[in-house]
Amino acid sequence: QLQLVESGGGLVQPGGSLRLSCAASGFTLDYYAIHWFRQAPGKEREGVSCITRGSFDTGYPNSVKGRFTISRDNAKNTVYLQMNSLKPEDTAVYYCAAAPFCSDSTMTHWGQGTQVTVSS
Repeated sequence: QLQLVESGGGLVQPGGSLRLSCAASGFTLDYYAIHWFRQAPGKEREGVSCITRGSFDTGYPNSVKGRFTISRDNAKNTVYLQMNSLKPEDTAVYYCAAAPFCSDSTMTHWGQGTQVTVSS
């Protein structure tokens, strides 16, 4: 069964850090570009990061640039999203997804999401 599973979400104070994990089973993550999205209640889904196949390039929107870092561990078949200097506006459900390229708008696989709450 092809599956993506996110973990690492939780409650953190403003200025804190979290590391989200996206683990794959049934397929090799490095054959895909891996995207992280987030969706807050009442808001549209927003892409927050992408890493290409082979980790040749990464991308971030201005809202998280300099604070979030995406990386891969191919030995663990896992992609990570390190989130630093978290703000209340980062509160959302975070999803990882796989696609052939970072430029793709249609994903082939989705995870179930993990909740991140930034609050004092």
